[in-house]
Amino acid sequence: MSETTTTATAVKAPVADRMPLKWVIQDTLAMTRRNLLKYVRVPTLLVFSTIQPVMFVILFAYVFGGAIGSQLPPSVNYKDYLMAGIFVQTVIFGSTQTGVALAEDLTRGMIDRFRSLPMARSAVLAGRTTGDTIRNLFVVLLMSGVGYLIGFRFHGGPLATLGAILLAVLFGLAFSWISANIGLRVRDVESAQAASFVWVFPLVFASSAFVPVQTMPSWLQGFAKHNPISVVVDASRYLVLGGERAKSIGMLGSMWSYVLPALLWIAGILLVFVPLAVRKYRRIT
Repeated sequence: MSETTTTATAVKAPVADRMPLKWVIQDTLAMTRRNLLKYVRVPTLLVFSTIQPVMFVILFAYVFGGAIGSQLPPSVNYKDYLMAGIFVQTVIFGSTQTGVALAEDLTRGMIDRFRSLPMARSAVLAGRTTGDTIRNLFVVLLMSGVGYLIGFRFHGGPLATLGAILLAVLFGLAFSWISANIGLRVRDVESAQAASFVWVFPLVFASSAFVPVQTMPSWLQGFAKHNPISVVVDASRYLVLGGERAKSIGMLGSMWSYVLPALLWIAGILLVFVPLAVRKYRRIT
């Protein structure tokens, strides 16, 4: 009995010696590293996760560019118009992998193993979403490089360029927490993947990501205009195009009139879905 008590004390002592916040941060970083190492050890996973966004850039630019680009003013290249939508679409599709990965960990019993360790419960979810956010950042930067090769340019200046990229990546982080909720509730890899795309596709394609909202049917325009994806895409597009070009396509407000609603959507999604995911994770473990 004495030996058992001593062992338990030895296991818990390091945990008690650390400050709670420091503990959570260290555990989150450890889980983030674990998730990123998977891309190093299975490089084909990273390759195939970047092929699809590259295909979207090329297909939309050259297949739809002629038809849609003719509706834009001469001062705005469709590739410049397109890339804001590609950034947001890329991070949203990438965020669906959060739920799939969590469902996979649940199926294989990895979550039970993490639960048995002296670590913060929230670190599993935070590490998963942080790792996927870093991957999304890499893919967005890659998309920017591909866009430059086909004629895309940032016109808003260095700070606006940074803002457009960060806005897209933060939106991907918010959607990763939505995906985490799906993965924790479905608890099956195939079902998690199917459930993620069922609701993501209508949001992405019924938005201003690829075409102007005013070209849609009147009954769809209201939904498309207030769609959170449209809000973030418009903010990113304003930053990409710069004020003068943005005004030429009907974006007549100030920069903050587009950026602030996008930030509020991101904050609102995080405030709702982070607690839901953490609560569900605690219940299933």
